[in-house]
Amino acid sequence: MTPEETKKLLDRLARVEGQIRGLRNMLEDGRCCEDVLTQLLAARSGLESASVLVLEKHLSDCVLNDATIADGTVDRVRETLKLWSRHTSHIG
Repeated sequence: MTPEETKKLLDRLARVEGQIRGLRNMLEDGRCCEDVLTQLLAARSGLESASVLVLEKHLSDCVLNDATIADGTVDRVRETLKLWSRHTSHIG
């Protein structure tokens, strides 16, 4: 990963880490279930976003780096990944 990509990933993970700490505090403070659930979903979304970043990097560096693969194919795979990632957090 480039330094910029690493920073982006670390920033996302730091945000999730803060959300998890917030969840612990919410539970200790006896916050309502809706607030806790909202925070849980936000943390899950943050982890999914971090996962997509790593998966995109893996696809571009390890899977789709073959010179015989057309640039348009790589772009289509990336767009498909984005489409998939927008909908996976809604699946049970």
